[in-house]
Amino acid sequence: MSTNTPLKFLAVAAFTLSASSAMAFEPQGKVECLAPADPGGGWDFTCRSVGNVMEELDLVPRSVQTVNMAGAGGGVAFAHTVSKRSGDEQLLVAASTATTTRLAQGQFPGMTADMVNWIGALGADYGVIAVAADSEYDDLPALMEALQEDPRSVKFAGGSAKGGWDHLKVLIAADAAGVDELPRIPYLSYNNGGEAMTQVVGGHVDAFTGDISEAQGFMESGDLRVLAVLSDDRLPGEFGEIPTAIEQGIDAVGPNWRGFYMPADISDEAKQYWVEAMDTIYESQEWQDIMENNGLMPFHMSAGEFETFVKEQIEDIETLSKDIGLIQ
Repeated sequence: MSTNTPLKFLAVAAFTLSASSAMAFEPQGKVECLAPADPGGGWDFTCRSVGNVMEELDLVPRSVQTVNMAGAGGGVAFAHTVSKRSGDEQLLVAASTATTTRLAQGQFPGMTADMVNWIGALGADYGVIAVAADSEYDDLPALMEALQEDPRSVKFAGGSAKGGWDHLKVLIAADAAGVDELPRIPYLSYNNGGEAMTQVVGGHVDAFTGDISEAQGFMESGDLRVLAVLSDDRLPGEFGEIPTAIEQGIDAVGPNWRGFYMPADISDEAKQYWVEAMDTIYESQEWQDIMENNGLMPFHMSAGEFETFVKEQIEDIETLSKDIGLIQ
């Protein structure tokens, strides 16, 4: 008995140490946030703004490094996360309704929502339809009337791939306005919202479809005029002057949630740390100020609830995409 006791004691001590170490996960060194687009778009905004709040709240040991990885409407970053970063407990990837749209339409070949961990959402960025300051279109009904007369008469630019969320927002609005032949409406895809708006402001494309946070800078400079925000009610603060599509007689709503996923095969303790970090960020005054200043509306889900929501949204968008002829 006496010869076994030290061994039993050591075994118990080792187990206790490993258990306490596992429970006490904290990020060490560099934390990386992958933005699946070039600088200037919504995913880039999500990484940089949330990264700054993480630093301010001491949720990370050092700064959060934003890495831009554009391509395939988020597909390059999703594939990279699935194939190259499994088990990486210090990688966060910005996601949104654009991500679930691409998954719903099978645009990430061979990949599904089950291949990553869905961590949480921190707000909703509502869609807008905008034109250059000197555009002939004064409001959303005028733009939709042009489409009713000729679906090819108005070219739209957005930061998602063709068939992606920016494209879908136009089709949702046009469908609500009674426009026929939705697949004929021209949509030009750019790497991010900033690039798309530049084309509109430069007179190369007629209208922009994107999110309010992307459009803010061009609105403030006076180069872009937002015809409608696709929200149930007017947005708070400085965005309150923008009319909704609904109040203009077009029943179209397009919320774009902002959140994160992580690679597969991370520990339960690491996942829990980041889920709780998202809760802390959302409740902080720092994040509430960012939401108000960038037109984000309250929208917060974490862990299991968020994963369920993501899968249900994928099903809904798949049905919508079939209904309007984007996929079979």
